[in-house]
Amino acid sequence: MHKRILHTVICFLLVIKLAAEIPFPMRLSEAAITLTRSYVKYDPKYFALSYPNGDPPADRGVCTDVVVRAYRKMGIDLQKEVHEDMKKNFSSYPRNWGMKSTDKNIDHRRVPNLMKFFSRHGTTLSTSQTPSDYQPGDIVCWNLRGGITHIGIVVNRKSFDGRRNLIVHNIGGGQVLADCLFSYKIIGHYRYGG
Repeated sequence: MHKRILHTVICFLLVIKLAAEIPFPMRLSEAAITLTRSYVKYDPKYFALSYPNGDPPADRGVCTDVVVRAYRKMGIDLQKEVHEDMKKNFSSYPRNWGMKSTDKNIDHRRVPNLMKFFSRHGTTLSTSQTPSDYQPGDIVCWNLRGGITHIGIVVNRKSFDGRRNLIVHNIGGGQVLADCLFSYKIIGHYRYGG
């Protein structure tokens, strides 16, 4: 009995050690991929969320929720991080919605706010048409036209031709893995965390 417990503890410690040795971007990539295993209906509705660690219902969400949920799996609460930064630096953030103060229920669920947060606290990378510039764990933002923005996470899976990393995002069909890196105009490219 004691040998079994000791063996379980040793295995658990090895798993923790191995997980710690995997670079943050690769762990974020895997966290994003796990999201594609759950059905999520695209739902841009305003939700009253708990704070911190608030989230819309697990079967609902938009593109920003993919990013927030992946980071949450990494122990980073973007709801809290964005809210606190916006409270201290409200004038630095976009005013696209006529907001006069922060709103912990929605601020982190808006692409321009996440772009501003990542540019302030992460690394802003160049936007290009070179596939190798986009690495697993990178955050990419697009302009879909008409003032509509979009966001997703680059993951460590490749397109059928092996030339591009795939993206985990939600553009209306749920949290999916897609070959869409260059399908829209890229307006932001970031690394954050780790």
